[in-house]
Amino acid sequence: MSEKEHRAGKALFLDRDGTIIADKVYLADPAGVELLPGAADGLRRARQLGYRLFLFTNQSGIGRGYHTLEDSRRVNARMEELLGLPRPVFDEICIAPEAPDQPVVYRKPSPKFIREMLEKHDLDPAHCFMVGDKAADLQAGLNAGIRPVFVRSGQGEAAALPEIARHHIPVFDNLAAFAATLA
Repeated sequence: MSEKEHRAGKALFLDRDGTIIADKVYLADPAGVELLPGAADGLRRARQLGYRLFLFTNQSGIGRGYHTLEDSRRVNARMEELLGLPRPVFDEICIAPEAPDQPVVYRKPSPKFIREMLEKHDLDPAHCFMVGDKAADLQAGLNAGIRPVFVRSGQGEAAALPEIARHHIPVFDNLAAFAATLA
């Protein structure tokens, strides 16, 4: 792929818990990381098609004092190890540490991280997706002007249904099912 094609700017912004790994509340121990079915295959296919990958995860346990930023980094490192893809798997990672009652900087549905990456990496919003399993993931994509995609692999479908219906957001069973539709 030429530099110009790479900079044509297609990317996936990916939630972590419920999208790539099993959603375990306030996960701080790397030993608890479990890949979801289809996660590695979906990411592998996206990379083969030239999509850049960005991890965008809310980790309110940090803001609540339940675990540290370093704990989240260790969980991410274990996830990357289990994915078995060439590293680094993600072009950039945003761990939003804010608890719901704290001032929002990066916490989804804030579009700040996505907008920064669109600019920094010369990404085309028309060819970028925010993939997640919760309403906040979908809203972050909408707020940033990129295409939201819902995966059922997490636990947030009921709460996300109004957003899915209102915005005609595509729904897939998991990351691999979505990646199979990419061109």
